[in-house]
Amino acid sequence: MSKKITAANVQLKRAYERPAAGDGTRILIDRLWPRGVRKADAALDHWAKDIAPSTALRKWFGHDPARWQEFRSRYAVEVHEHPEQLNRLRALARQGPITLVFSAHDEVHNDAVALRNLLLGRQTKRKPKTASLVA
Repeated sequence: MSKKITAANVQLKRAYERPAAGDGTRILIDRLWPRGVRKADAALDHWAKDIAPSTALRKWFGHDPARWQEFRSRYAVEVHEHPEQLNRLRALARQGPITLVFSAHDEVHNDAVALRNLLLGRQTKRKPKTASLVA
């Protein structure tokens, strides 16, 4: 299991985009089902709810780009609380391409981008600036 995960093996795609043959294993990484998407149309292999941001973190972030860096730090802490899910995603990405499916409109500031960076080792877990999700 020491094989490095390549960037090409971890793709991102909105849930509203059509599945493609090159997607590999498709994994929904949102806690909530994407509004208006039928399960058959999503063509998902897995739904990793447990690794999605907590409801409190998701609401605190509110897709505010000004909170992006702090969101990434807080989310990394949450992800590492589910090592079995993280290890499963890493194992799948080492075997072949995976696509992290998300529903956010902002394709730059969302949990899929943060999770991809964690999987690729581009971000490590660090203590968030504040312990509270209120601010």
